[in-house]
Amino acid sequence: MLRADEEDDEEDASELKIGDDFLKAKCLMNSEVAILLEHRCDQMKHMSGDSTTQLPQVLEKSLQYVKRFSRFTNQGSVKQVREVLSRYQLAEFELAVIGNLCPENVEEAKSVVPSLKTKGRGHDDEAIERLLNDLLMVKKFE
Repeated sequence: MLRADEEDDEEDASELKIGDDFLKAKCLMNSEVAILLEHRCDQMKHMSGDSTTQLPQVLEKSLQYVKRFSRFTNQGSVKQVREVLSRYQLAEFELAVIGNLCPENVEEAKSVVPSLKTKGRGHDDEAIERLLNDLLMVKKFE
């Protein structure tokens, strides 16, 4: 059983109680990770001087995974998504979740990122709708 002072320390992502380490951490969307891993693969092949060089399996599998689940494929779009979402004062993990899942409506966004419902953060339904529309515009022109 938790003491009263321990209850306040309990983590709860729906209320942005995720610990200082996570609040300060830079979270990446799958699309960003794909770009970084592709760059690293190219570097490794270039350094070996052989384009047929076998890459470590964990690198190959990781790249396949993030490519499969990436919503945005070109570097310009990925950069634009981060810029658009950054305008809404989202926590890093909120930005990454929304950028990865691209929810289609306000209810879906609140469902996958419950902390959007936190009062006083400026994320009313209209703001979330604008955010989703901005994200959709980037997707349309990719």
